[in-house]
Amino acid sequence: MKIVVTGASGNIGTALLRALSGEGHEVIGVARHRPDTTAAPYSSARWVLRDVGADGAWEALTEVFDGADALVHLAWAIHPRADDPAMRRTNVAGSANVLRAAADAGVGHIVCASSVAAYTPAARWREVDEEWPCGGLAESAYSAGKAAFETQLDEFCLRYPDIGVARIRPCGVVQPDAAAEFSGWLLSPLAPTSPLGGDWLPMPLWPGLRMQVVHSDDVARAIRAILDRRATGAFNLAGEPVLKSRDLAGLAGGIRIPVPLKLLTALAWPSWRLGLQPLHPSWLRLADRASLVDTRRAREELGWRPRHDPAATITDLLAAIRAGRRGDSRPLDPPRVRIRLGRPSHQDQSSG
Repeated sequence: MKIVVTGASGNIGTALLRALSGEGHEVIGVARHRPDTTAAPYSSARWVLRDVGADGAWEALTEVFDGADALVHLAWAIHPRADDPAMRRTNVAGSANVLRAAADAGVGHIVCASSVAAYTPAARWREVDEEWPCGGLAESAYSAGKAAFETQLDEFCLRYPDIGVARIRPCGVVQPDAAAEFSGWLLSPLAPTSPLGGDWLPMPLWPGLRMQVVHSDDVARAIRAILDRRATGAFNLAGEPVLKSRDLAGLAGGIRIPVPLKLLTALAWPSWRLGLQPLHPSWLRLADRASLVDTRRAREELGWRPRHDPAATITDLLAAIRAGRRGDSRPLDPPRVRIRLGRPSHQDQSSG
């Protein structure tokens, strides 16, 4: 097949290129910045540099998509820096450009990356299936954006019923190759990384925290199965088992210090506003409220099983962060965060 992948140099995109390499497909990667095309897996694709959110981008994208058998839309501003294009520009306008171009180019099969964050928060320990409503979490721009994207896809499907559309809804997607990306999202430049994964670092976490994690390679395998089967509809993706706050503390630092979420949020606000650390407080709220998901449909219809244990995946990620591992693309080798006192390093994640 001729497969076009937007956001192909990012976390999931990199894993998808690995999964498709050697399969005989013609893969075209679309990204804002060119990765190191001498390094695997980027060497396996032909690259087109496009900003999907730019005015008139749909015309250029239509040319790129022409003749494609399938499109995988992964481009999304998850936790952009203050000087990156605005989230709405990339996520809303960019997705509209991509979908319009796909329709104009006559692409017959589209796979889009949504998220478990799109779901309306369910009861804490309930695992929801793909029929659960996608109302998002109002306090989180990421969650609200993914919920709006779901509506955008619903409208697209009604307008173009002959185009097969699949959407994946993964939980937290991680891999060691994305260590620099996650470090820049989560850690202050002032914080040493050497204690991560040790056995004495105190970890302030709130009671009741639970988290699902899936390895990027497992997500890529699901996308490959969707492409092979030309599957449509929504598919939840998550590893097993669910990790609890004590598990996460043990993986990251060894000692869990119970701290109420309200207190952690209150402390995160001034440190984010001052630019001392990058994590906007709404990410804590989303981590607390995001729905757990049931992956039965992916297992039954795609024959998908996660191969990576969530605890081992996080352990490998922390080891990569500790070692200062960096990737071969701009998303996986971002510029290092610099503290500019009084200026947040990353964009406001408050919805609206």
